[in-house]
Amino acid sequence: MTKKSKLIAGGVMMLAVLTSCSTVSMTGRRQLNLVSESEILSASLTEYQSYMQTARKSTDAAATTVVTNVAKRIAAAAEAYLKAVGQEADLQNYAWEFNLVEDPQLNAFCMPGGKIVVYTGMLNLIGNGADRDDQLAAVIGHEVSHAIAKHGQERASQQMLASMGSQVLSGVTSRASAQLQSAVATAYGLGAQYGALLPFSRKHELEADYMGSVLATLAGYDADAAITLWLKMQDQGGGSTPTFMSTHPSSAKRISELQKNNPQVKRDYAAAALFPSSSAVTAKATTSAPAATKATTTKSSKTSKSKTSTGYRIGN
Repeated sequence: MTKKSKLIAGGVMMLAVLTSCSTVSMTGRRQLNLVSESEILSASLTEYQSYMQTARKSTDAAATTVVTNVAKRIAAAAEAYLKAVGQEADLQNYAWEFNLVEDPQLNAFCMPGGKIVVYTGMLNLIGNGADRDDQLAAVIGHEVSHAIAKHGQERASQQMLASMGSQVLSGVTSRASAQLQSAVATAYGLGAQYGALLPFSRKHELEADYMGSVLATLAGYDADAAITLWLKMQDQGGGSTPTFMSTHPSSAKRISELQKNNPQVKRDYAAAALFPSSSAVTAKATTSAPAATKATTTKSSKTSKSKTSTGYRIGN
């Protein structure tokens, strides 16, 4: 490629970046998004359906009910938040499904479109203590946050941009579809190496921790149960790293960030909780459905705006 061609290619790529940025509303972080919603939903649904064909759904009706009930409340909180911040149009892409799968790994995931899977290994780690549902809400809230923050699209976009390079001038239009499919497959491949979604970046994980606390609080759970969960995760494996934590920030870092952010999360969001509190720590829900909806819209919108204006940052 000539010097002139490289300059043109670089300019095209820079234009793609500048015109393809969006914002994570809950944190105000700018993100790259070159991947269409329809493409990501189609590719991820294919991966999910393929995975569920071989996965063993739990036959424990009581445990499955626990997962379903908590997941429904987190899903309702996510929907309420998206409506409150003007992203109601995104809800047309969600068809929620909740599954408990027989697998000893400490893992869970949520695909774009709301396909939630929790592994029995994770549920066993959580146990049946008084804060069981709160800890489970931390897990599911974290995974749903990856979906509504479109972390998968961002990762696929980064991979797609990296693959463009010198191809920008050599028929990029005809190759774009193949590049996109490859990037999406890499971002959402449910491969044997991990047993679930490939690990997200450190920044994505810390952002999902924060957003998971918000969703758990809106759903009426105690966000501090996430700290208990990470302490348990830290103790697992005799020094090895559970799948759920692979390539993730250290447990100590995550706990530190949660301890720093959760008090403000509770102050900002607990009054808008959609359901009765599951612990004495979380604020009580409002008494009527219309009032709860109104409170969520008012408080969430105000809070989202304040997070952006005060410059919320994901920890380093």
